[in-house]
Amino acid sequence: MTSLVTHEMLRTRRSVPPINLDGPGPSAEELDAWLAIAARVPDHGKLAPWRFLVIEGEARHRLGAIIANVHAADFPEADAKRLDLERQRLAHAPLVVAVVSRAGPHVKIPEWEQVLSAGAVCMNFVVAANAAGYATAWLTEWFAYDRRVLDALGLDPAERIAGFIHVGRAREVPADRPRPDLAQIVTRV
Repeated sequence: MTSLVTHEMLRTRRSVPPINLDGPGPSAEELDAWLAIAARVPDHGKLAPWRFLVIEGEARHRLGAIIANVHAADFPEADAKRLDLERQRLAHAPLVVAVVSRAGPHVKIPEWEQVLSAGAVCMNFVVAANAAGYATAWLTEWFAYDRRVLDALGLDPAERIAGFIHVGRAREVPADRPRPDLAQIVTRV
């Protein structure tokens, strides 16, 4: 990929809502390459304060049922349409990769740096998938913060979800959203 192609891909990259993502998904080789690229981020102390959960195939539906059940427990008045929406949260795209932050206290490495490293992992993964011609959406949603769902995903009590990255082929790419005016966000000192 030339520098101009890279810049153009980054300049025009756009999240695509999972409901607009179809298959086919990436091959196992593509996914492994993206995970390796994602892991090549700044990581002070070489802690790897993150890990990946690959969610594909039937696992998307099994986890969706857990999400719907948790929602139903909290909102018993939820109708079938809403519960189906919750059940489908991870089922639209053929692949979802959850990036799990393992940031925690360390004698030399601030926790904030570890959290930033997990965010960089998410963005590297998104860029790698987009560079390969796939569309992505990096989301959290309510269930990323619900302990019952996190337990079902096998997260330790100190672990958190940095993002669920949905990957597929864009059925439809939404129009670009307004981007920040650089004059409003850049200060030169």
